[in-house]
Amino acid sequence: MKRILTLIFFLGCVQTFAQSQYEKDKIKELELARQMDRTRKITIQIDSAIRLSDEGHYEAADLKFRSILKSIKSVPSDLTYHFGKNSFYLGKYRQSVDWLNKYIQLKGTQGQYSEQAIEWLSKAEAELMKEREKESKHAAQVLSGDYYIDCGPTGKVVCPTCKGSAVVVKKNYFGEVYKTCPSCHKLGYLTCDEYNKLLKGKLVTSD
Repeated sequence: MKRILTLIFFLGCVQTFAQSQYEKDKIKELELARQMDRTRKITIQIDSAIRLSDEGHYEAADLKFRSILKSIKSVPSDLTYHFGKNSFYLGKYRQSVDWLNKYIQLKGTQGQYSEQAIEWLSKAEAELMKEREKESKHAAQVLSGDYYIDCGPTGKVVCPTCKGSAVVVKKNYFGEVYKTCPSCHKLGYLTCDEYNKLLKGKLVTSD
């Protein structure tokens, strides 16, 4: 009788374990199915954004790419390429450079779009350089006009040449050479008049 009870108990344990394992496997299957469905939906959205970009609807594609990026934790490498390329068409060159660089970092030279990514990256960097040159020229034009920068109540500004150290470091064949700052005359700061003259290239220095 004892043996029979022991056998019944053992069989019950086996059945319980099997039921528990079955439930765990079922949960895993459901989770995998959910993940696959989510991946499928994201792929459809990405394909839709790419199609918009290919058809020249760059703003709409940009909005769709951004919406996708907000809804996912892991960014597919192909999305980084297409988003970077679309950004170039919108004139968002900094954004284009960032995302194309991401694709190249992820795929190197072996990715499906590696060649194109390198070409678009080169174009985006060239356009970004042009933008920076324009900004620099514009800033120079503004500062060279009849504008006077208000330095605040102290009437003094930390010398931009030496960053307030009163010393500038130059390198030559023998190493580093320390020289007295030619702009602030060992003070580490400029008066407001001196600062405005420096901005306009009219400050008389000690060099």
